[in-house]
Amino acid sequence: MSVGPSAPRALAGGAAAVALGAAATACWAPPAAAGTAAGDTTAFTIRDPRITESSGLAASTAHPGIVYTHNDSGGVPKIYALGPDGKVRAVLTLGGASARDWEAMALGKDERGRPAIYMGDIGDNLGGAWPYVTVYRIPEPAQMRSQTIRATAFRIKYADGPRNAETLMVNPRTNRLYIASKLFGGAVYEAPKRLRTSGYNVMHKIGKAPAIATDGAFSPDGRTCVIRTYFGARMYAVKPDGSPGKSLGSVSLPFQPQGESITYTPDGRYFLAGSEGENQPVYKVPVPGAAEPSASPPASAKAAEKTGKDNADQGHRDAGGVRTGLFVALAIAALVGYGLFRRRG
Repeated sequence: MSVGPSAPRALAGGAAAVALGAAATACWAPPAAAGTAAGDTTAFTIRDPRITESSGLAASTAHPGIVYTHNDSGGVPKIYALGPDGKVRAVLTLGGASARDWEAMALGKDERGRPAIYMGDIGDNLGGAWPYVTVYRIPEPAQMRSQTIRATAFRIKYADGPRNAETLMVNPRTNRLYIASKLFGGAVYEAPKRLRTSGYNVMHKIGKAPAIATDGAFSPDGRTCVIRTYFGARMYAVKPDGSPGKSLGSVSLPFQPQGESITYTPDGRYFLAGSEGENQPVYKVPVPGAAEPSASPPASAKAAEKTGKDNADQGHRDAGGVRTGLFVALAIAALVGYGLFRRRG
């Protein structure tokens, strides 16, 4: 991977978060031969035959070295806890939940401040076929063992009508939930401060998202966030109210056949980026400027903010440096057209 010149200078977290993050990062230390480019490495490879459509990632701070993932649509309501070697350490079954189109996950807290896992059944490939979508929440288990955990369900509606989405984020400071829609005119939506289990939680549009957003996450200290696409990723500053703000610049990611997951490591120094498919590697990508605790982005990032332009969506690169964004965009356009045709039929 190569990092664009408009990369931000991320901010360091608190001492406790750094200590937890350092322990977790040490667990993910990959072999030297696993490098890809510009500091990228393979953190681990998901080889479990039960996981063929990994569509979300969340790195645990309660269990150093554990990364949660899940399958995409048509699966079962299960979350897989992966160890540093990519092997499944535990399977968490969500009692009372369904898995219509699971697309994303995030870590947060429950109403009592306890660690929790949020699971987004938020996909809608027909772009409005479902009147509402659902976010499930389970407490993050204290012991890493396979078990069934009763899920709390939150029904979600958008103020401007149904839409497809694959990005679910929870701000670690405010515990507020955000969803980014997935289409060429993507947007970020903000949930109410407190989710309720009765009725609907109406989300309101608060800003733009990259085209074809497939996942996103807040940094552990809550000062930046990232939203990825099939082509690359874009980082954002987080405003004082906790919502995503201005673009800080772009990050290109290693080539992946269907890149639909991204998260930060607990120390905030790396991204973990994954793909759907069998035997897929999860890449460990340095967060631009993470080792430099400065509150100000570099001049190039400021220029990107002023012009509103950067190369976040122009493409990722394979080992030969070949751009693949155009090909994927055409494929996605075909799928969107097919979905609209099916809907009208």
